[in-house]
Amino acid sequence: MAEGRWFVYMLEATDGTLYTGITTDPERRFREHCSGGQRAAKYFKARAARKIVYLEHQPDRSHASQREAAIKKLKRREKLALIRQDKSVEC
Repeated sequence: MAEGRWFVYMLEATDGTLYTGITTDPERRFREHCSGGQRAAKYFKARAARKIVYLEHQPDRSHASQREAAIKKLKRREKLALIRQDKSVEC
């Protein structure tokens, strides 16, 4: 896998909740979550993914994992503020 192609992303589910993950291909990962198939996160077995609301580039998997963990520790209002700050994602 090429270095520098990792992303941290947040998805909004149809019930309004937020899911955070990492990937090398955000569009493919979103489609996998939407499919509800084997490659979808267990989180999306009980709810459907609606849209990507946040996307952040990271230099490698290690940094992406660390950032994912940090975002997951944030309170919902802090995650929403992070989403509002991000002007690079158009949903």
